[in-house]
Amino acid sequence: MSAAAWDQVQLGDIVTLHRGYDLASSQRRKGTVPIVSSSGITGYHDEAKISPPGVVTGRYGTLGEVFYVEEPFWPLNTTLYVSDFHGNDERFISYFLRCQGIGAQDSAAAVPGVNRNVLHRLPARRPPLPTQRKIAAVLSVYDDLIDNNNRRIRLLEEMAQRIYREWFVGFRYPGHDNVPVVESELGQIPEGWQPSSLGAIAKWTSGGTPRTSVAEYWDGSIPWISSGALTDFLIHRSDRYITELGARNGTRLVDRDAVILVVRGMSLAKEVRMGIAERTVAFSQDCKALVAIPGIDPIYLAFTLKSLSEKLLEMVEYAAHGTGLLATDRIQAISIAVPTPGIMERFSEFSGSIRREIAALTAQIANLDAARDLLLPRLISGEIDVTKLDIAMPEAAT
Repeated sequence: MSAAAWDQVQLGDIVTLHRGYDLASSQRRKGTVPIVSSSGITGYHDEAKISPPGVVTGRYGTLGEVFYVEEPFWPLNTTLYVSDFHGNDERFISYFLRCQGIGAQDSAAAVPGVNRNVLHRLPARRPPLPTQRKIAAVLSVYDDLIDNNNRRIRLLEEMAQRIYREWFVGFRYPGHDNVPVVESELGQIPEGWQPSSLGAIAKWTSGGTPRTSVAEYWDGSIPWISSGALTDFLIHRSDRYITELGARNGTRLVDRDAVILVVRGMSLAKEVRMGIAERTVAFSQDCKALVAIPGIDPIYLAFTLKSLSEKLLEMVEYAAHGTGLLATDRIQAISIAVPTPGIMERFSEFSGSIRREIAALTAQIANLDAARDLLLPRLISGEIDVTKLDIAMPEAAT
């Protein structure tokens, strides 16, 4: 069936959208149920509101982002979730909504957001269910490969973190049996290691935000890292980019190997985000950049911070409106034991190989993202006809 014969309907005839549910941080209990916000999964709870499969889009914040959820979940009140798929394929709907211009439907209010009643009246074209499933099958191949690469990245990061803890927390590094431990201000540390602090092993710098009202500052080629954009350990991209002019007006650039640490933001309620730059980046006032001094390996610095995540979380203070704050002077005062150059070099060689593997997987993800996003509107519009494709169809969700 050609796209010309697809049903001409309103969006509300295809899906019913429903506002998510309030869940204050103080009400959240430890569990495994994903809490889905306008930015995706941002925490966990012990109770689910919605059974899978689920499709969620941002009502406030990251407008137009769409998330497909395959387990019981809790959609926050900053989102709209699909409460009725009207018999349509759920995975197809997740792709379909990405092409409906939801982000362009925000109101002109002081706090812009999308109105589900307005969305329900949007014109839409609905393909038959078999065509929906074929479109979803084509696009899900890309997403499944992306998910697989992300899992491999997490395993590599966990491997490097375990080695770091073994060597630099447990002092069980190569050759440790032949090195005596000595007393220091930090307690017992291997002979040759030096007591120091986070503030002493890196240069700390602050970032900023170029004026958003100046168009010439934005949509350039330099990633601008904010607390919300810092989601990967290896930083190579962002949700916003600035120009060189923007970099000279209101923020700061740091080169590859700088460690970016979030020191202010709502995310500090549950995690301390950090990563190491894979390229030159700019960063917001919600972050600090740490540039390792000579003799300190940047990867060692990054994993040192990562290993201190629980301690840093305990140091988070909160402003009246709930924003988490990490005091830089308190972080800088944290004591550490700096290993000998030989041990640091061996860790650098090991972690460097892992870093290269992660970078290669990240590049594959970017390519898959781009290929899927190129196909997405052409498939959803019917420009590419899939009806004659011989595709093994997944079973319908029950």
